[in-house]
Amino acid sequence: MRYITILLLCVTMTSFSQVINVETLRKPSDSAKWTGSVSLDVSLIKNKNDIFRIANKAHIQYNDKINLWLFINDLNFQKIEGNSLVNRGTQHLRYNRRISPRVKWEAFVQAQYDAISEIDFRGLLGTGPRFKLLENENYRFYLGTLIMYEYEKASNTVDNRKQNDARGSAYLSFSMYPTETISLISTSYYQPRIDAFSDYRLSSNTSLLFKIYKNLAFKTNFNYYYDAVPVSAAIPKTQFELTNGLLYSF
Repeated sequence: MRYITILLLCVTMTSFSQVINVETLRKPSDSAKWTGSVSLDVSLIKNKNDIFRIANKAHIQYNDKINLWLFINDLNFQKIEGNSLVNRGTQHLRYNRRISPRVKWEAFVQAQYDAISEIDFRGLLGTGPRFKLLENENYRFYLGTLIMYEYEKASNTVDNRKQNDARGSAYLSFSMYPTETISLISTSYYQPRIDAFSDYRLSSNTSLLFKIYKNLAFKTNFNYYYDAVPVSAAIPKTQFELTNGLLYSF
């Protein structure tokens, strides 16, 4: 199913370091064509506090069965009484080429920042194979094994810390459709530093969708992120986010 958010009812449990779950944005296509979505939300609230929020999300995909191009832009800024609660952004470009019915080769580049996690800039460049493990009408399972280069510059509050590392990036993704009205999509990543496996990141994104009427569905989404070695000791190793929303598919 293909989904574009028309109404988002957010319940945020704690601040979440940006993790792009590409799997939920891949859209199957029977012919060569472009697909995508763009959204811009701006909020200005005046009560006991002055609250300002701006969020921009864009997703563009081209798929001709052999080649797939995917671009994602995700920006989020929230401020209360002059204090930034959220200030993060991610741009992600990915290319897939079909090698065989069960194997694709992936390459991606990503740039991101997250003021709350003290990340001034993080750049990623990676490549590797993607395997289709199982597939039928009710479920799909995929495995990806990539190698990536990472450049990270911390904010000035962490003494201009800079790192250049090579990391592995293994992910397991599955989509399950137990009934015509229920969908479950989940992707989990494991990203260790090649020269120091104790420095690793775990992340997971799980979406549960209930069809309400025709193309309208209710969605519950849970993001989990764990960084064994965050930029500074003040940053929590574990972050997660729970959101609920209504989505329209086409």
